[in-house]
Amino acid sequence: MSPADRLIVPLDVASLAEAITLVDQLPQVQFWKVGLELFISAGPEILALLRERQKRIFLDLKLHDIPNTVAGAVNAAITHRVDLLTVHTTGGRSALQAAVAAVADRASSLNLLGVTVLTSLDSRAIAFELKIPLELPEYVLHLALLAQDSGLPGVVCSPHEATEIRRVCGPDFILVCPGVRPAWAAAQDQRRVMTPSEAIAAGADYLVIGRPITQAANPIDAWERICAELA
Repeated sequence: MSPADRLIVPLDVASLAEAITLVDQLPQVQFWKVGLELFISAGPEILALLRERQKRIFLDLKLHDIPNTVAGAVNAAITHRVDLLTVHTTGGRSALQAAVAAVADRASSLNLLGVTVLTSLDSRAIAFELKIPLELPEYVLHLALLAQDSGLPGVVCSPHEATEIRRVCGPDFILVCPGVRPAWAAAQDQRRVMTPSEAIAAGADYLVIGRPITQAANPIDAWERICAELA
């Protein structure tokens, strides 16, 4: 893949109008992420707009519900022809398998990604808030293996866990990594971060990079600087 093909830019805005402005401002971006805020605000209309412009779509809804509801949501996403869709691995094996079965039943090219541990969480939060008895890297690997064993083709993980997941889960397992910040950008609310080149070296397939690009004084310049770093 070219550097530009590896980058996914979040449409982390509150309205359809703001999303259109951002897409128009960055015509070089081919892969956009639609998360909860925008999807709740704009609904499927934003997905249709991105398809009309021949963009790839990462629908990051982090589905976390009983198996039947998860399967129904996956079926709905398939009708919108998105490329990637997230499901929380902590929903358990039955929910993950229901999501995989929904994709198989429709012979869809949609790739499901299991969300492991949010990059806003660190080891202290895992131990003291969530009371997980495993060390954070071990817990993330456990969730990645659960996703793979359940039939998912990949996961979302911090780049800090990417190397071990790549080693254990193999070269074809898709790793999408948020928590990626260029050295010249602030980490903000992310806790487990790497630079773009470090994340690729760690084994990431795709990098989710938002505010360093979308909130830059010159978004096109920021995009080009990151692509140059990965070249």
